[in-house]
Amino acid sequence: MTTRRKFLTTAAAGAATVPLAAPAIAQSTIKWRMQTYAGSALAAHVAKPAIDKFNAIAGDRMQIDLYSADELVPTNELFRAMQRGTIDAVQSDDDSMASPTEVTVFGGYFPLTLRYSLDVPVLFNRYGLDEIWKEEYEKVGIRHVSAGAWDPCNFATREPVNSLKDLEGKRIFTFPTAGRFLAQFGVVPVTLPWEDIEVALQTGELDGVAWSGITEDYTVGWAEVTKYFVSNPISGAWIGHFFANMDRWNELPDDLKLLFEVCCEQSHYYRQHWYWGGEAYLRVHGDKLELTSIPDEEWAQVEDAAEKFWDEVASESDTKAKVVEIFKQYNADMRKAGKPYRYESA
Repeated sequence: MTTRRKFLTTAAAGAATVPLAAPAIAQSTIKWRMQTYAGSALAAHVAKPAIDKFNAIAGDRMQIDLYSADELVPTNELFRAMQRGTIDAVQSDDDSMASPTEVTVFGGYFPLTLRYSLDVPVLFNRYGLDEIWKEEYEKVGIRHVSAGAWDPCNFATREPVNSLKDLEGKRIFTFPTAGRFLAQFGVVPVTLPWEDIEVALQTGELDGVAWSGITEDYTVGWAEVTKYFVSNPISGAWIGHFFANMDRWNELPDDLKLLFEVCCEQSHYYRQHWYWGGEAYLRVHGDKLELTSIPDEEWAQVEDAAEKFWDEVASESDTKAKVVEIFKQYNADMRKAGKPYRYESA
């Protein structure tokens, strides 16, 4: 056998005539699996562009395999799968993936809290929600990477809705918290796998959806199987997030953590203009959904009920009370700031 001493002697003797090659360093590519709440047509906008950019920049150092809604696990099991490490990262709202945290109720569409999509990043980056979310998720072994806004939440229905009475008995696919709130107006919340919604609308198993704005209704095919779009928003923006298993996150080099954060922020920016422009354009130029609305004086009942709902949620824990207080302070600030932040007639 070649001893270490003999190897060094031989190498030194031959150094003058045979240059030593640089040592090969074995470096395995880091592989992550990430699942989004969105089906494939929607994921092409809300997730894929950012992950494609990440993979292109990270190269053979790291690659993320992206899966759409329910491909690996059902959406309501996303949190547990990520916590166990079955999935390394998730794009979702807290509510849909059933996070066991004090802030879960605020994920997705918290009723009538937000007017515009820009409200979300301001609340997280200037009013302290980011710190609260990070603390809550760290307790359960999850890294809260980033929060951003998606579209508003409106009803898209098979039959016209021109009053609150028209909502009574309607079987609506929506988020858990939104369903809990809307039940007082006779809405029957229904939970189904995302990919089953279009067929359920075709067969009449569902009367409508309160899951998105008009952009998604067109993008994912729901505009083909509903006829009406109700202009009154349950919320002005969906609050969604990027999350990662804490152990997987801590294993990453700092520059890859930073790259992932930057790509998440780019994703938030893309959605800001994609949704904002899409909501307006399709209301004006879309040819598949007829716009209806509930009169302002009736919708005021929903707005009043929302404030009572906030207080109900705030009474459940100190953390929830803290978040609700931030929402109230923020909305008070926006009203005092006046136009264009808030229009009294809106």
